[in-house]
Amino acid sequence: MSRIQESELIINNRGAIYHLDLRPEEIGSTVILVGDPDRVKLVSRHFDKTEFTTQHREFITHTGFIGKKRVSVISTGIGTDNIDIALNELDALVNINFITREIKNETTSLNIIRVGTSGSLQADIPVDGHVAGTHGLGIDNLLHFYRLEQNDEEKQLLQAFITQTQLQGQSGQPYITGAGPSLIKHFVKDFFHGITVTCPGFYGPQGRILRLGIRNPHLIDNMTKFNFGQHRISNFEMETSAIYSLGRLLGHHCLSLNAIIANRVRKEFSKDAGTAVQKLIEKVVTTISEHI
Repeated sequence: MSRIQESELIINNRGAIYHLDLRPEEIGSTVILVGDPDRVKLVSRHFDKTEFTTQHREFITHTGFIGKKRVSVISTGIGTDNIDIALNELDALVNINFITREIKNETTSLNIIRVGTSGSLQADIPVDGHVAGTHGLGIDNLLHFYRLEQNDEEKQLLQAFITQTQLQGQSGQPYITGAGPSLIKHFVKDFFHGITVTCPGFYGPQGRILRLGIRNPHLIDNMTKFNFGQHRISNFEMETSAIYSLGRLLGHHCLSLNAIIANRVRKEFSKDAGTAVQKLIEKVVTTISEHI
């Protein structure tokens, strides 16, 4: 195998990968991704033991144990550009030999679970509820820099989405990838399921109007009305599509879980978003302990 050059795989003086500032031995086989750096400690306080912590820029990592299971929680910041960094560097930590700079002959699959916040696009998915994304549908363009192949169901969903929402041409070509089946099966009770749409911004890309007019003022209505068989769009945010798609390409098991803090149909915002997030964290920690 060819050697990966220093400019492509950046390893710092302590032998850690550049942005995450992590060495291969410093992460667990299950990784919880959170956007907010302050949320890392809200997760790790549920660890039975914390053995390692580090911070570089917005990327904070705590690694420890939930029972006998070694788990890392990492903050990514906001957006698919940061997910591009986090997913590629996590994969490099387990699947590239940092000494030889070569891809390992046998690759390792991580369990990667996003614990985030999101806006509901359905009237019956209330604020403070929890959503498990069956698919990540991106209108952010990141995956057009990679060779992503979609299965037949995904192609049909994507065509239906383009036809019904008329978004193609306004924001580029959408893409879609399903959640990891081995993970989502553990998050059924007390979870709404649906397609999570990932946007490249918080205001205009999610249909919010402050001082600027937007090109698609009917975005919320079009997404709310979308349906294809049993599928509908449950929520949107700014990371899921990149996690699902890069995760599949790299061979990892990925799932995005979101606490709903806004309902865009009912025009409501949670009065206690922190509690909704904390309850989601508790569900994730318990499920990892018992099933993952």
